[in-house]
Amino acid sequence: MGDTDEPLRGYTVGVTAERKAEELASLLERRGAGVLRAPAMHTIPLPADGELAESTARVLAAEVDYVVVTTGMGFRGWMEAADASGDGDALRARLSRAALLARGAKARGAVRGAGLRETWSAPSEETREVLDYLLARDLRGRRVVVQVHGEPMPWFRQRLAEAGAEVLAVTVYRWTDPLEPEKLDGLIDEVIAGRVHALTFTSAPAARNLLGRAERTGRLDRLRAALHDGVLLGCVGPVTAAPLREAGLSCVLPERARNTSLVRTLAERLPSAS
Repeated sequence: MGDTDEPLRGYTVGVTAERKAEELASLLERRGAGVLRAPAMHTIPLPADGELAESTARVLAAEVDYVVVTTGMGFRGWMEAADASGDGDALRARLSRAALLARGAKARGAVRGAGLRETWSAPSEETREVLDYLLARDLRGRRVVVQVHGEPMPWFRQRLAEAGAEVLAVTVYRWTDPLEPEKLDGLIDEVIAGRVHALTFTSAPAARNLLGRAERTGRLDRLRAALHDGVLLGCVGPVTAAPLREAGLSCVLPERARNTSLVRTLAERLPSAS
């Protein structure tokens, strides 16, 4: 359908992101794609004076041994909330004496942006790899801080606790349904009708919630059939892809977890799949 300058001309691509959706849509449009934007979830920052403040106080109460940084956005939000409450310097000092473990490049960038330095970064950017790194060490009596982003990660925390660690969870954001669910419903209908050639995902909650919304509205079987029938699913990284793969759906991933790389991958794969 497309040409070399606009390889996605003639294709319709759904964008499920909330954050940086405009950037992703613009990248796709410059490649010639028609874009349908429908956020599949909404991110809510927790009040700095509530649960997040209590978690920060627990971290500051005693030395910590390991800090798991799961997302760049979440870690930056934590630092910003601590700065706003006057705890920023104390928190950075506390974390600087711990081993900081980053789940990938974005988390690593946020750590460095806070004036800190990571001890280790997961090459695959997968949470399971971070868990394996920790479980290879003696965690008995160790205090492990896990910066959680939206999901409580109970399996991760339970494995650490079973290994003898004291686990301190720090939740910075929660995810809810999108503010305009009718847009997501419209995107699902367009996919079912065969008018969408690809869907893009930049977060696991968006992937999970699109399937969940279809199930709650009685359209999951039809959506799954449509997705299996030639719709290309593009995910920015393996963590984002996990809910889709768990549902038995195939997806493509770029070599680097970046929107530009994701669009490049779609531009290469969509014409060849036609």
